[in-house]
Amino acid sequence: MVKFTKQFEGQLVPEWKEAFVDYWQLKKAVKKIHTLDNQNANSKKHKSSSFSSFIISSLRKHTFLDRKQREPRVIQVHRKLAGSASKTDMYETELLEQVADTDAAVEFFACLDLQLNKVNKFYRIKEKEFLERGESLLKQMEILTELKAAVKQQQQAKGPSSKEEESISGTISCDEESIKYTAAMEPGLENVSKEFDKDDMKSSESPKSGELGRSMRMKQGEGRLKSVSNCVINCQGKNLRINIPATNPTRTFSAITYLLWDDLVNQTSKKCGPERNKLHINKKKLHHAEKMIRGAFVELYKGLGYLKTYRNLNMLAFVKILKKFDKVTNKQALPIYLKVVESSFFNSSDKALKLADEVEELFVKHFAEEDKRKAMKYLRPTQRKESHAVTFFIGLFAGGFVALFVGYVIMAHITGMYRSKTDTVYMETVYPVLSIFGMLFLHLFLFGCNIFAWRKTRINYSFIFELCPTKELKYRDVFLICTSSMAAVVGVLFVHLSLVEKGYSYTQVQAIPGLLLLAFIIVLICPFNIIYKSSRYRLLSVIRNIVLSPLYKVLMLDFFMADQLCSQVPTLRNIEYIACYYITGSYKTQDYNYCTSTTYYKDLAYAVSFLPYYWRALQCARRWFDEGHKSHLLNLGKYVSAMLAAGAKVAYEKEKTVGWLCLVVIMSSAATVYQLYWDFVKDWGLLQFHSKNPWLRDELVLRHKFIYYFSLGLNLVLRLAWLQTVFHYNFEKVDYRVTMLFLAALEVVRRGQWNFYRLENEHLNNAGKFRAVKTVPLPFHEVDDQD
Repeated sequence: MVKFTKQFEGQLVPEWKEAFVDYWQLKKAVKKIHTLDNQNANSKKHKSSSFSSFIISSLRKHTFLDRKQREPRVIQVHRKLAGSASKTDMYETELLEQVADTDAAVEFFACLDLQLNKVNKFYRIKEKEFLERGESLLKQMEILTELKAAVKQQQQAKGPSSKEEESISGTISCDEESIKYTAAMEPGLENVSKEFDKDDMKSSESPKSGELGRSMRMKQGEGRLKSVSNCVINCQGKNLRINIPATNPTRTFSAITYLLWDDLVNQTSKKCGPERNKLHINKKKLHHAEKMIRGAFVELYKGLGYLKTYRNLNMLAFVKILKKFDKVTNKQALPIYLKVVESSFFNSSDKALKLADEVEELFVKHFAEEDKRKAMKYLRPTQRKESHAVTFFIGLFAGGFVALFVGYVIMAHITGMYRSKTDTVYMETVYPVLSIFGMLFLHLFLFGCNIFAWRKTRINYSFIFELCPTKELKYRDVFLICTSSMAAVVGVLFVHLSLVEKGYSYTQVQAIPGLLLLAFIIVLICPFNIIYKSSRYRLLSVIRNIVLSPLYKVLMLDFFMADQLCSQVPTLRNIEYIACYYITGSYKTQDYNYCTSTTYYKDLAYAVSFLPYYWRALQCARRWFDEGHKSHLLNLGKYVSAMLAAGAKVAYEKEKTVGWLCLVVIMSSAATVYQLYWDFVKDWGLLQFHSKNPWLRDELVLRHKFIYYFSLGLNLVLRLAWLQTVFHYNFEKVDYRVTMLFLAALEVVRRGQWNFYRLENEHLNNAGKFRAVKTVPLPFHEVDDQD
């Protein structure tokens, strides 16, 4: 049987952990009472009691003889208001009977009262927040149904033979009460509606909905389009705008198109006389608005589910701890205090429970075609069951990879491929392909280790990255991808090296590495629903967003992945070289010097070395533009310093002079100090001088502090890998390319370590704000006439 402590810790909402009952502190208080009771019992001299008194005391525990002595109450709980203007109830317990150790018991009940007051206060705040969201969401739903009804009416008026248009004219009536705009959108929370499939979720077109506790009667009025970039409706003297956030480059370009189209329609409507009072509804915008409202319903339902879990777990915690107290003290405090807990606000208020039922009914009606099973698929998504077959294949492919890699290393050692004086063609053409795959899948393997560590420490990485719970990669999936891919790569290169040793010319077998790289690219962009399609396409979309960084709001996953690219600069340069080698046809003539000797390739090498830092700098600039925090400008300076250091290294590789060497040392040293400060203080939140944990932070996820100190030192050492550029140290007679690959791998290892602490700090900061669900922006909001 699982202990309640582990059950409680495993089921609580991580972001609300501080708001839950501190069950561990209460257990310590009960244990303190028990310890003091034992000490007092051992210190006293027990007198021998008579047989009759022994019989009577024994019977009192099981009969009615002691009923009169049990009638006095052990405790009395006083209820009062926190203040004259506050509606929050505060509870204070008075101890009426003497317990084994009265001071410890008073301390226990003081702590218990504190926890009960904390739970009530938090529940009241969260319930109010979700009720306001529900009310705003109903108003949005009312507007949406009216718009859809107007579109449907217009289509029926045109007849079934008419062609569908992007913009449809119609009329709409709305109440001025129903255009209240919701709270401002939080950054990085716009993608929740992407989780729905267009074919599965078709909304019903009911013109009215009376759910969510407050009936909203729509007043008749005529809408008209105003000359603005977003669709603006005038209702009873109030302006209503359909606002679709430009969360990605596609919507940014679409917004420009909408601006031109709306202006054109507006000019046309002015010339049409009576037609100017008709509302022109852009169907694409209406579709996006429906998706946003649908996503908001899902997040609201999820939040209400968390609130229900909060309520049930806290109630169970109070019951368990009071039972422990009664068992230790042999008193009957549980029935008395439990009545107070049951009547307290967090357990007696049922508004959130009713709201959850109403949201469920509304979602089934409007977004699931009255199919409750289909609605529950999105409101309560089930986690994918982890198959034992995945674990089996991980072991199978891992064993195959190890065997093939050992065979490849032995054959390479026999042929002397990786020595300083060896077959130049192989090292210039085939080895870069192995380096590309080795670096990429090492990075992916470390990311799988990060996922495992995040899950063990209950860091909600799915919420931070805004991943779909039903489609996200688990650490076993990541390990399966890494082991199977590297087994295939090493196997192909083993066959290639065997063919070379058997006497086949490079002209005959040189296409094999290129075909291997092409095969992986085809798998990555494959449109069929195989080999983790959702994850592959999410990766491609993130890469697209990184490349087009200035055009949209930067999300957490976007700048996290851009940071990963900063550790893959050698891989990007190898990709550049391999692309040039195969696209120009140099593999047919074995002219591997062609790409490195041309001017445009050298210039492109500078660009490739700059690009990851350049993209990351643009993201910082965009975040500063959106949020206005100066810290983003300081972060931008870090990447500018890294760009200058990378440029100095590339220039030094071309012209190995003392002047360039001095510049490399100066620029790299400055960039290293800058990066170390940002790693330790900003990204990891460590090096807090006034912390209760010396040189760390107050709150730590890992129990052992020495791990943090070790990580600080390791990060410092790995940040100094650029010193190889100065000392040119090689391992005996190993080719310098192997040494450079080893140093690049160390940077990837450092990035894997950075990933864990970066998300740990993000998790702790978010937990302090008690944000457990996404705040989805709603499409309809009120604007002034001057807008």
